Amino acid sequence: MHVLALLLTLVLLLKEAQAWGFKNGIFHNSIWLEQAAGVYHRESRKGKYQLTYKEAKAVCKYEGGNLATYEQLEAARQIGFHVCAAGWFDRGRVGYPIVKAGANCGFGKVGIIDYGYRLNKSEKWDAYCYNPTSKECGGIQTEQQKIIQSPGFPEEYQDEQICYWHIRVRLGQRIHLHFLEFDVENDTSCLADYLEVYDSYDDVSGFAGRFCGEDLPDDIISTGNVMTLKFLSDASVTAGGFQLQYVAFDASLDPQNQTHNFTAAPLH
Repeated sequence: MHVLALLLTLVLLLKEAQAWGFKNGIFHNSIWLEQAAGVYHRESRKGKYQLTYKEAKAVCKYEGGNLATYEQLEAARQIGFHVCAAGWFDRGRVGYPIVKAGANCGFGKVGIIDYGYRLNKSEKWDAYCYNPTSKECGGIQTEQQKIIQSPGFPEEYQDEQICYWHIRVRLGQRIHLHFLEFDVENDTSCLADYLEVYDSYDDVSGFAGRFCGEDLPDDIISTGNVMTLKFLSDASVTAGGFQLQYVAFDASLDPQNQTHNFTAAPLH
């Protein structure tokens, strides 16, 4: 009986392992892929680590979602969701997803860095929300090429928005980012509204630039197969927003000699 039980367990584990695999070179679970793409990170508009558990739930609910469960957060991590910031998730738990271990993030570990269930719900962290039907503002992008735009584009974006786009393409590829339209509230230091680009899994390392105003930023080419975009608007003054496109290409090829078919910006 013990041998039979062991064999049954091995069969179940094998089936579970086979459910996970690569699609277009990106590791994921096919059942979870669409749902996992609905997991996203939010911070307070006051800055990092400013949300109590009650406030974190309210942030997700305001956008039509809920705090993500551990399983949803792990499923998103499996397809490349990596954020170096601890946040509330379902049932008063705190942690963050790590894809690639780093000295300053994840304590050298890979997985969900789990701080456990917090007894003090007044502690202040960020939030991890889940809303698979609302992908207008941020999300995980795994396509070979895609257009990304500010919420509501071509209409003006709204006040007090924070959006993260995490681009993950195949291993051995790089990302060519090309701006089609750009109109973000202008100020001298880009402190009010801005778009930031990071040549990394998160917004901790690999800073590539912060942009505002009406001038089209130059193209940006990643050094690896990941890139993160962060868009933030404050409580006053909005503008037309932005539209950009990324294209994945073979890292072994010289990007200067690449010709990518970028979509023309629409006429207004």
